[in-house]
Amino acid sequence: MTTTRFAPSPTGYIHVGNLRTALMNYLIARKAGGTFILRIDDTDPERSKEEYVDAIKQDMEWLGLQWDRIERQSDRLDRYAEAADKLRDMGRFYEAFETPTELDLKRKKQLNMGKPPVYDRAALNLSDAEKEALRAERGNGVWRFKLDHERIEWNDGILGDISIDASSVSDPVLIRGDGQVLYTIASVVDDTEMGVTDVVRGSDHVTNTATQIQIIEALGGTCPRFAHHSLLTGPQGEALSKRLGTLALRDLREQGVQPMALLSLMARLGSSDPVELRSDMAELIDGFDIGRFGAAPTKFDVQDLFPLTAKHLQSLPLTDVAEAVAEAGVPADLAEPFWAMARENITTLADLKGWWALCRDGAEPLIADEDRDFIAEAIALLPEGPFDGDTWGKWTSAVKEATGRKGKGLFMPLRKALTGMERGPEMAALLPLLQVIRAKA
Repeated sequence: MTTTRFAPSPTGYIHVGNLRTALMNYLIARKAGGTFILRIDDTDPERSKEEYVDAIKQDMEWLGLQWDRIERQSDRLDRYAEAADKLRDMGRFYEAFETPTELDLKRKKQLNMGKPPVYDRAALNLSDAEKEALRAERGNGVWRFKLDHERIEWNDGILGDISIDASSVSDPVLIRGDGQVLYTIASVVDDTEMGVTDVVRGSDHVTNTATQIQIIEALGGTCPRFAHHSLLTGPQGEALSKRLGTLALRDLREQGVQPMALLSLMARLGSSDPVELRSDMAELIDGFDIGRFGAAPTKFDVQDLFPLTAKHLQSLPLTDVAEAVAEAGVPADLAEPFWAMARENITTLADLKGWWALCRDGAEPLIADEDRDFIAEAIALLPEGPFDGDTWGKWTSAVKEATGRKGKGLFMPLRKALTGMERGPEMAALLPLLQVIRAKA
């Protein structure tokens, strides 16, 4: 059975970069009728916060990305300890004591000599007595996985055939000196024991994948299928990493972005298929193909979400937006005609309040000097309310007959006088909703 996972660290809010990873894994699982796991990677006790765990769940639920089960790495520390012991027994795990400053000096020396800045495995030459002395002086060391210096190869679902020389990579640190288990081993143990078959993540994890393949094989596990998606940039190709803090999903939600608009964009962004607004999750699942995505950096512009949001809202019946219409202050008996009028003229649901304010309070008339007599004559011909869908047509016909005006010269001054705007909803739909005709005063 196909099993995928989304494994966020609860150290902050989910942003669009995280969502791309979550959505791809979700769609793969759902398309195959498989299992999607939400795994909270909370092995860092200082940075992990319960409020972020709750926020991750809320954001996923808002988007409709329902997980089949939830796991927490903090509940599985004994499993990682067992894996570490197994690697020690195999001679693939060793303790190293260099300080960050010493490692930095080593890297600089290697670079000056034209060599790759790879850990030199000096710790392997330490005697037991030297290790004891270093522990007494510096505390516990870090634990590194000893890579086999051979080529690590796999067929990537997006990048194609990948081959990395393990000798060009430092032996990865899997456990810190303070005992904290790091992502590299925790993820391997989890993926293996949870039967994860497919892993999609950012291309910045390619080197991690290479080392994890060796760890999986050392522990006797089966490697999942890996795919590494491109990283997002800003609309001008600039690095997006510094702006991700402003692109948290809760911020986009606050700005009125609709879930299906966001999902429709992220399900196609960076692929060879055009971005198309989908009506529901089933369409997204059916149209998803990981093989259609490319390796090139992918431009993301938050402004692209708003036309998609507007188009999505236009497709919704009143029942789907009734709460927002009521919150805008629209009386229940006017909700249906109000939504029919406003839906084509909003970008987000927050815009409803402005349209209801116009209907409720009227607008400051926008009347050119040369139109003042015309508007006065037209308002005098406006019948007494209540108005209906035919009132605008009958009224403008009477005004045309009386004044001789027609076309834009007839309709535009009337719209500006009644709404204070040059464009907007169909006046036949808006006029019956206007509670105050301020141009009449």
